[in-house]
This record gives sequence, structure tokens and C-alpha cells, in this order.
Amino acid sequence: MIQKISCLGIIGDGCGGGREFIVEDEVLYAYDPYTKETITLLENIKSAKKISKYRCVLTIECDQEVIQFDLSELKKV
Repeated sequence: MIQKISCLGIIGDGCGGGREFIVEDEVLYAYDPYTKETITLLENIKSAKKISKYRCVLTIECDQEVIQFDLSELKKV
């Protein structure tokens, strides 16, 4: 089953402003609507339920864990 959740980065709120962050099929992507480019940020995200962004950190709530991804360092924290 294809599951897609997303959130938008607010311009001026740290890293990734104006981009859409998407978890689809266990992969985290960043989509830039201006350049139409999509990049893969993280894989193997199991059972994601919700994604949110605060400043430079994406938080992905899953069934078994909460993943935090730092956009300034492009890695999990």
C-alpha cells in the first residue's frame, strides 16, 4: 500500500523554507516547487503516521519510533 504524508517548510523558519517534505513508501524526500527537483533524504522509515518541521528539524512519528532529521546536517539526530 502506498502511503504518503507531507509537510511544508515555511520560508524564514530555518532550513528548507518553501520546500515540501514527503514520506512515501518508507522514503523521506524534499521537493522544491521552484526548481521542480526532488532529493532523497532518508530511507527505511517504517509505518510513518505524521511529519512536522520546526526550524531545521523534521520530526517523523512512526508506529515504533520517532525520527528526528536535521536538515542543516542532513542526518538523523
